[in-house]
Amino acid sequence: MGKLDKRVAVITGGSRGIGRGIGLALAKEGANIVFSYRSNEEAAMETVKDIEALGVEAIAVQADSSKEEDVARLRDVVRDRFGTINILVNNAGTIGLEVSVADMETSEWDKVINTDLRGVFLTSKYFIPLISKDPVGKIINISSELSIKGRAAYAHYAAAKGGINGFTKCLALELAPDILVNIIAPGPIETDMILADMEPEWVEKEKDIPLKRLGKVEEIGAVAVLLASDEGNFFCGQFISPNGGAVFI
Repeated sequence: MGKLDKRVAVITGGSRGIGRGIGLALAKEGANIVFSYRSNEEAAMETVKDIEALGVEAIAVQADSSKEEDVARLRDVVRDRFGTINILVNNAGTIGLEVSVADMETSEWDKVINTDLRGVFLTSKYFIPLISKDPVGKIINISSELSIKGRAAYAHYAAAKGGINGFTKCLALELAPDILVNIIAPGPIETDMILADMEPEWVEKEKDIPLKRLGKVEEIGAVAVLLASDEGNFFCGQFISPNGGAVFI
């Protein structure tokens, strides 16, 4: 038996990268998975097949987490199929353009804040009523090490992730002990998106941390399994940062 047999997990932004890795990790422990994706249907269908190969159910739903009507529609799909859920992972996000505050277009600021922070609020708002309290429900919000240490030219991203940190603490106080809310704040992680979109020099610079490598998606998935399972039932409002020593917290 897996640690999450017959439980239902909803993951926003689950077709690629960290979201996909978390979906596969939870599925390996027996959880049925519903995930949203914004536009890449091909990647979403590939992820569905990979999750189903683990012997659980997988459903992909096109939805933009920053749009209330999309989140409501995602909620309706999940409610109609499963009724209740056990785990919510707020993962969908964008890093945005590398640009200074003085040069940043307001539209760029709004895009990152709406996707990374507003999306966490909307998904939490619509899915909290569906989260079963027996066993104790779980919400996992994906933040970032940069929410603590910051980075020049990424103020929109760091601000959004810092907002997630504060939001998580408030939500944890509102929902405990029936639903436990925690943060995973990854450091530099090796995903297909980073390797495809970033220059090799940038990737090498990201490795300049005590562990001298990028983290693996599976290492984030393992933390998600801990928090989502009964083994994580004494974590509440916590900031867990697998970051290879990029920042000490």
